[in-house]
Amino acid sequence: MTAPTQPEPSAPRDTAARTALRTDATDTLPLHTPVIAWFEANARDLPWRRPEAGAWGVMVSEFMLQQTPVNRVLPVYEQWLARWPRPADLAAEAPGEAVRAWGRLGYPRRALRLHGAAVAVTERHGGEVPSDHAELLALPGVGEYTAAAVASFAFGRRHAVLDTNVRRVLARAVTGVQYPPNATTAAERRLAVSLLPAEEGTAARWAAASMELGALICTARNESCHRCPIAARCAWLRAGKPEHDGPPRRGQTYAGTDRQVRGKLLAVLRAAEVPVPQAALDAVWEEPVQRARALDGLVADGLVEPLADGMYRLPGRP
Repeated sequence: MTAPTQPEPSAPRDTAARTALRTDATDTLPLHTPVIAWFEANARDLPWRRPEAGAWGVMVSEFMLQQTPVNRVLPVYEQWLARWPRPADLAAEAPGEAVRAWGRLGYPRRALRLHGAAVAVTERHGGEVPSDHAELLALPGVGEYTAAAVASFAFGRRHAVLDTNVRRVLARAVTGVQYPPNATTAAERRLAVSLLPAEEGTAARWAAASMELGALICTARNESCHRCPIAARCAWLRAGKPEHDGPPRRGQTYAGTDRQVRGKLLAVLRAAEVPVPQAALDAVWEEPVQRARALDGLVADGLVEPLADGMYRLPGRP
């Protein structure tokens, strides 16, 4: 007697289901292998990734790229390295010149911090950016992320490099949630370290590749899962891409904020080669209380230097 024919399973109806059910050869590989292969074929040609950039070029890019998109950084980066190709060149200038050259990148305290790091590199390390993570971390304005990024990207060292893009890739691919926490957690760091390839050069390549994947494919919105090299093993995709149910994502408001007022005040000072009077600053924002608060904040942050007779300038030499 012939056994009854079993009905064939129905085909998945959507792309996510097809991807989740598909058996892929990459499932048996370490997570970094397909991501690095994708990176080798798709990485953007960015100036700080070229050998001639050196460790100083990498450090400058890392300061500039914090909370700022690549397309805004590129022209300022090129001008900066043309003017200050070595840390000692920047260290020899007044910090106000760094603020002036920072232009409209935003968060100008980064310019002061980069100037301070250049001074420290010149004084402590003979003008050469150190390769040791602890020595990088000891530089002014250099935190855990920047130290790991410079050590990894400039010197090929084995470190977990956790920027927003990498954290989002790991949250989705491994943890199965749409977004990582607002602030980096110890659990995220442990996960990132556990995924590091053993070989230093491969670990550095994985750091760059996972960052690029988050920037181009696994984006915050409109992610391109159909082009992702690890879609078949992504925990978030396999779960049906559940919506974020954690704390609300922080918005990036700008219009009408103290940040906008600070930017307008700094624009006046950057454009002037000589100190400017209070009246020139008063003209950029109508509301006097907010304007005064913004100016006081710039002075407290060391971005503006008050002089006698109500004059102001960018910070000069100590």
